[in-house]
Amino acid sequence: MTLTMKAAVLTRFGGPDAFELRDVPVPEVGPRQVRVRVHATAVNPLDYQIRRGDYADYVPLPAIIGHDISGVVEELGSHVSEFAVGDEVYYTPKIFGGAGSYAEQHVADVELVGRKPRNISHLEAASLTLVGGTVWEAFVQRAQLQAGETILIHGGAGGVGTIAIQVAKAIGARVITTAQGREHDFVRSLGADEAIDYTAEDYVEGVARITGGEGVNVVFDTIGGDTLTRSPLALADAGRVVSLVDIAQPQNLVEAWGKNAAYHFVFTRQNRGKLDALTRLVERGLVKPVIGATLPLARMGDAHELLENGSARGLRGKVVIDVSGEAGALPTAEQAA
Repeated sequence: MTLTMKAAVLTRFGGPDAFELRDVPVPEVGPRQVRVRVHATAVNPLDYQIRRGDYADYVPLPAIIGHDISGVVEELGSHVSEFAVGDEVYYTPKIFGGAGSYAEQHVADVELVGRKPRNISHLEAASLTLVGGTVWEAFVQRAQLQAGETILIHGGAGGVGTIAIQVAKAIGARVITTAQGREHDFVRSLGADEAIDYTAEDYVEGVARITGGEGVNVVFDTIGGDTLTRSPLALADAGRVVSLVDIAQPQNLVEAWGKNAAYHFVFTRQNRGKLDALTRLVERGLVKPVIGATLPLARMGDAHELLENGSARGLRGKVVIDVSGEAGALPTAEQAA
């Protein structure tokens, strides 16, 4: 086994140029761990928040960050029987609990690891783990979204929204999403029943128009700020708001009182069960990853810059990192921009 590996190392908190490609030691494998050859990873808003220093107290530098992995098992711990060397797997590394995914190899607790869906590539699988597990928990465990209910998904063309639309449709919900007008055909192709152009119409008024004033049963928030505080205005009575946004400042949620609303803030702990549920949806053809751009590990800074500014440039879906060189015909960052 090679004793060192390439990794995009966060050397300081700051801009996208804070990463350096370095040779670092390969971690040792514990009794209930596996070592995975990383084929692909992806970039999430959580990643650039960490890079900026939003969670500086929890990330000792230098650090390898990153929260999506798809790859192949190369070594098993002495007490691992769930997998075999050569198995294709995908998972989210422990958040704020050790080395992340921006590297050629990764050692993970076996309880985090799931079998990769057979019908998609490593690049596609790496785009799903954090997003897919989070959406599953948000809809199934927290909001308890039911077939026949109506959900408003904010930001349907983004990395989270594209998966959220498909999971909600797989559950059997009616889906309304917000997206710029140029993205309406795209979000409908994912399964959205209705789309609101948030640049031309207030989404609260749009929901009232579409639902005949009844409102939606669930709002899924990936944006925060005014979106978080005004979402109850789009709810039906006893509706639920599920948000993925960490609140830096206190928010006034007074509008929730009149709707007898429930708020859920989802900062999910990953596990194999959620990945297995996601795998079943993918292998049944109900969820298809959406990749907006792919870059090599050496261009991690460019990947972060693209994700942070992607909505203004028409980025759809996830930014993925091709660690092992299997990108093929996927769009490059330049094509996506």
